[in-house]
Amino acid sequence: MTRISADVVVLDIEGTTSAAGFILGDLYDYARPRLDALLGRDDDTVRAARADAIAETGLDADATDAEVADALRRLMASDVKSTPLKTLQGILWAEGFAAGEIHSQFFDDVPPRLHAWHEDGIRLAVYSSGSVASQVPWFRHAPQGDLTPLVEDFFDTVSAGPKKESGSYDRIAAALGVAPERALFLTDHPDEVAAALTAGWQVVALDRAGEPWHGADFAAPSVASFDEIDLSR
Repeated sequence: MTRISADVVVLDIEGTTSAAGFILGDLYDYARPRLDALLGRDDDTVRAARADAIAETGLDADATDAEVADALRRLMASDVKSTPLKTLQGILWAEGFAAGEIHSQFFDDVPPRLHAWHEDGIRLAVYSSGSVASQVPWFRHAPQGDLTPLVEDFFDTVSAGPKKESGSYDRIAAALGVAPERALFLTDHPDEVAAALTAGWQVVALDRAGEPWHGADFAAPSVASFDEIDLSR
């Protein structure tokens, strides 16, 4: 059991609250064939993400929607944490959740712990490389019931910055009005552990069997389940 005292818990999603395989499988499969049509929409957010994707992938400025979509699918195949890709995926996933065509997934230990921490007065937030537009429906459509009432704020790489940079955690702490030493980050990625520690945060690493970073060398205490975290204010 790992004992921690904190005022705010910030949650990673992939590999921490939810199985990476579910996200990289079901959700990616949903988005892949829908990228071409999405890129052709008359929408400011889509146009901006399209332009950023062209710049990021080195395509010609006059690249077709099909060419941009193919480049984005290559990023997906390599699981590249691309901001324009995450923005476009977020739009598609939000629509899929709303239509009941896709559903989220949480490890069984997660929702009960989130409810318990919230009831104890511990504030909860989310920080994921996935866009906020995809994070909110992910928590809203949890099989265990809507979890969004428990979450105070959502952050992504647009609003906070890259997850492997300590400055991103400085920005989140400032936005939440919490001292870094009173903030706890839960993540499964060793580089994110290191970045949050550099920013003065407390960190507990999730080392879940079957997840991509299982057995990694973490610079912070690690647990296999939220049930192994004894959290108080």
